[in-house]
Amino acid sequence: MAQSQHLILASASPRRLELLQQVGLEPERLLPADIDEAQHGSEHPRSLAKRLSQGKAEAAVAVLERLQERAGRFVLAADTVVCVGRQVMPKAELIEDAHANLRILSGRTHRVYTGVCVIGPSGRLRQRLVETRVRFKRLTREDMDQYLASGEWRGKAGGYAIQGLAGGFVVRLVGSYSNVVGLPLYETLALLQGEGFRQGTAAAQ
Repeated sequence: MAQSQHLILASASPRRLELLQQVGLEPERLLPADIDEAQHGSEHPRSLAKRLSQGKAEAAVAVLERLQERAGRFVLAADTVVCVGRQVMPKAELIEDAHANLRILSGRTHRVYTGVCVIGPSGRLRQRLVETRVRFKRLTREDMDQYLASGEWRGKAGGYAIQGLAGGFVVRLVGSYSNVVGLPLYETLALLQGEGFRQGTAAAQ
């Protein structure tokens, strides 16, 4: 008899969960990883996204192994980084951070990198890095004030959520839209399928 398959999402992000559900995947469990997400010196944003996604996946695997619940489980992790050049835009926790991010992004093109990592039941690791380029219009003071008042920026990479009010700031987008939301769906499904995960076999608790 074939071993049952289970998908573990190493994230607490409701956006990533909603994206997976959009394509018919329901993780068995959310297992967010508590790792240091600080940039290492002059580390390139691309490298940061890849390193953090791998670190999150490996941390979740370690938890499953301690719980002796590793068998048949596919661990999926992702990390999204927003940057202008090599400058990483921080996740905004304070309104001052969000305001500073908006000022930098206003009228400019920025890049959104998401590292996606899958570790299958065999322990093999597969990883992809996805890049999307986004250009914002020049933001007026009123634009910024209204957006800051909405609170949508809180905890978001780059201080904005493209699926919300900030979608009205986007002049041009080149690449994956779902990548900017937090999980590039095409590449994620390709990684899972490449590792042998069969869609429709994920178990929900």
